[in-house]
Parts: sequence; C-alpha cells; structure tokens
Amino acid sequence: MFMDITLHQLRVFRAVARHRSYSRAAEALCISQPGASLQVRALERHVGQALFARRGRAVELTEAGRALLDYGERVLALLDEAQVACEELAGGRRGAIRVSASPSAGIYVVPPALGAFHRAAPAVQLSLDVVDRLTARERLLTDEADLAVLGLLEDTAGLEVAPFVPNDLVVIASPRHPLVAREGIAFEELAGESFLVREAWSGTRVDTERLFAAPGVPLRVGMELRSSGAIKQAVAADLGIAIMPLAALELELVTGRLVILDVRGFPVRRHWKLVRRAGKHHPAAAAALWDFLLAHRDALAGAAGDAGRGGQAPRP
Repeated sequence: MFMDITLHQLRVFRAVARHRSYSRAAEALCISQPGASLQVRALERHVGQALFARRGRAVELTEAGRALLDYGERVLALLDEAQVACEELAGGRRGAIRVSASPSAGIYVVPPALGAFHRAAPAVQLSLDVVDRLTARERLLTDEADLAVLGLLEDTAGLEVAPFVPNDLVVIASPRHPLVAREGIAFEELAGESFLVREAWSGTRVDTERLFAAPGVPLRVGMELRSSGAIKQAVAADLGIAIMPLAALELELVTGRLVILDVRGFPVRRHWKLVRRAGKHHPAAAAALWDFLLAHRDALAGAAGDAGRGGQAPRP
C-alpha cells in the first residue's frame, strides 16, 4: 500500500532512475548495491507494479515508474522545503513578529527600523500595533506582543529593557512666534508661554511636566490634544508652543511650518527603549529582530536624526 512507502525507498528509487544503474545509485547514496535493489523491490511491492525494465546494462523506467518518479520528486522537494523552512525559523529568517509601540515611536521611529530588518529578512512577517505605552506594556506581559518600542517606561517589573535610538526633545513654535528671533532663551522664560500638551498618560506629557517640575517652573497648559499631529497643527496655527520629539518633526522643519526654539538645555536627550518580556523563551524571529535592532541602532539613530532634523540641526 502507498501509505507504507518510506522516504528512504523514494530516495533510492529516484537515485536509480537518475543514474539508470543500481550500482551507481548505491555509490551516490553510500549504500550497498544489494541494499539499493532491496529498497526498490520493496517499493514495487507497495506499488504493485514493476518500476524499472532492464535495457542492456542500464535500467529504464516503466510507465508506472515514470508516474511515481513525478510524484516522488514533488514529495521529496516539499520535504526539502520544509527542512529549509525549519532551519530558517531556527535562524530567525522566517516566522511572525508582533511589535507594539507608543504613538510617537510607532509613527516616526519604528517603521524605518522594521524596514531595515525586512530588507535583511524578507520572509519574516511583521505586524505593528501603535498603542499607548500602558497598553504596550500589558501586551508584552500577556504575550500579545513580542517586543515594544517605548519612550517612557516607569514600571519595568517582568520586562527586559535596552536603550534604542536617541529621543531628543525640543521646543517648537511657529515661525511667527516672538521667541524665534531669540538665542539662548532661559527655560524660566517659558513659564509665560501657553503650552500645547498630550493627554495625561502620554510619555511626552510626563516628560514635559518633569522638565518643568525639576527647576520649579510653572507649566501653563493652553490646550490638551490627543496626537502629535494635532499638536503640530495647533503650534503652526499660533495656538501655543510645545515640547516634542525631534524625530516627529521632519516634514514641518523642512517646509518651515515649525521652528525649533533656542532654549538653554535643549535638546534634552532621552532614548527610545526596546522592551520585551523577561525570563521568556522568545521565538527565533523575534530574538533575531531584537538582536538586529540593537546591532544596528547607531545606523538607525543616524537615519532618524537626519530625518528628524529635516536639514535644521538642533541648537546646542
């Protein structure tokens, strides 16, 4: 019966068909000639028909042999593909990776990084979920995400954290703002400005509040908005100024819709963080992405910095 056919029998049969000789097939497979003949005879019993006919010193496939060889080649090719796929999974070149990221990272930082990895491992399936930082942390702990990129992470329990690319915070205004012409603006002078801020649980909002709290400067909140895009539009419309990641400002700086103010102590250097669950056996593809991002973070940081500056270097 066909269900009793073994892969070894198919391989021996294929070798005899290719070499048209039991002895040469046995030599190629490093088995004895009687062993090769035995495997073919066993295969013929399963099939119920002769697979070879002798033509002088060579053997030729019968009609049944030609039909079986066609299907046998397909079976063995699929097996070879399966072996390659398993080897690629073990090496991180296949598989699926679920990435979570906070909004600013997910929009401006992570896509170029994933693009670089995709070019190196195109067979790996990538998914990116842009969520708030608290949801991203929860998804790591519940195995709904393999890794995350976050700007602020206050509770690291159960997590492995590594610094990724720099996250420079700058003060931005519209080009019509009176402070644009000033150099070396003291941070204390910002107390009189109306600031546009993200929602309370945003990492950028927390960073902004901490920057004001450290020197005891009051933060005057003029408007709270739920996205970096909305803040940029509001700043460009002269509704106030804001503190934002430099990486989020590429287009606006290039077009001149926004300007970086020369405030003492800025840009403030932070780092985006790579985060994954600690003490867990990570799938090979996810481990490969983690290693890739850490190994290439200098190059990725350079690309992100060039894009974020948009031709306008942050002032010291």
